[in-house]
Amino acid sequence: MYNSSKIVKLSGKNLNKIYGNKSVEASKRIAKAVNEFLSLYGEGEFSVFSVSGRSEICGNHTDHNLGEVAAASVDLDIIAVARAVKGSVIRVKSEGFDEDVVDTKNLKPVPEESGTSASLIRGVIDGLKKNKRKTGSFVAYTTNQIKKGSGLSSSAAFEDMIGTIENYIYNEGKIGFTEIAQLGQYAENKFFGKPCGLMDQIACAAGGFVHIDFKDPSNPKTEKVKFDPEQHGYALYIVDTGGSHVNLTPDYASVPSEMKAVAGLFGQKTLRGITEKMLVSKTNEIRSKLGDRAMLRAIHFVRENERVRDLFKALRKDDIEGFLSVVRESGNSSATLLQNCYSVTDVKEQGIPLACAVAESVVGEKGAFRVHGGGFAGTIQAYVPLEKEKLFVKKISESFGKEAVTILRIRPYGAVKVF
Repeated sequence: MYNSSKIVKLSGKNLNKIYGNKSVEASKRIAKAVNEFLSLYGEGEFSVFSVSGRSEICGNHTDHNLGEVAAASVDLDIIAVARAVKGSVIRVKSEGFDEDVVDTKNLKPVPEESGTSASLIRGVIDGLKKNKRKTGSFVAYTTNQIKKGSGLSSSAAFEDMIGTIENYIYNEGKIGFTEIAQLGQYAENKFFGKPCGLMDQIACAAGGFVHIDFKDPSNPKTEKVKFDPEQHGYALYIVDTGGSHVNLTPDYASVPSEMKAVAGLFGQKTLRGITEKMLVSKTNEIRSKLGDRAMLRAIHFVRENERVRDLFKALRKDDIEGFLSVVRESGNSSATLLQNCYSVTDVKEQGIPLACAVAESVVGEKGAFRVHGGGFAGTIQAYVPLEKEKLFVKKISESFGKEAVTILRIRPYGAVKVF
């Protein structure tokens, strides 16, 4: 068995930087992961890596139309223990799942791997090769705090983890977080079979608050800003409303398709660059050809981009009231214009607006609440004054269950080598 106190001694400084007041808990998780790794893959040197989950702060459903997004790395993460091995085979054992075994002699999509973590491993390696980066085989054991379906991007964190292991073992840590993120998106699009954007992967890899501008999707502009809501008297929570994501694919797909259909009336593929004045000038045409909802969603896109810029102005000034004001506006726009807080196919299930209403009833006007992630079902994001924290947790737990409430802290480091 591996001695957990030795881990703390080896990496105490790094653990404090990455995990803050959760460093003792993190050392225990790492110790357990190391023990599992050694039992699976034998004695020898190893490295420990961490990739954070992420929370979208503002920019709801803008990335797919080349918009702007505000996101942040959070303190729920995936940990990996890994070592380089000879040969062409990569082995990754994730806690609770069967081991993935990928022979990198074949770097073409494998149909029967579609939708699996093995496809993501193969895709990231292929992306590295295409980027003329060094690659090699490794064995790894991972353990993940990021719940699937929580809106915190467990799949993006896993993709970033594969790229991060390759980055530090074979590329001296020289690959930047944007390229790591692009490798994950490439793997998910081409190998896994999901046409995702790039926001999740960047936010998991970057660390802290990050402003992402997708005007040029092949080279998105990013800006990181240090900001901690807790230092201003606010705790950040997500609340899982318990809604099912089954059969919601048409709802998700309707958002980018309607926005792009509006852009098509202006001779463009996306809404980027189209102003609200331009939209209003074509109101009758948009309504008659595409319907009112498409028009409303296009207006949301334009205004949401402006909100992202306003939010980062507030962050640079360390202005908590300005920050919360933008968050509230974003939530209202998602509810009324974007209309992704519940599915019109089942109007009896409206967990997201209900959770926001209950939270506001408990906390009052000082709080800020909005849909978290893609919407239609799932989670809300809540900024709660510290003096109302216990009451908020109590009342939300009574309404949605004890497991529904998760506190998050903004993490300054995204994808990192711990030691």
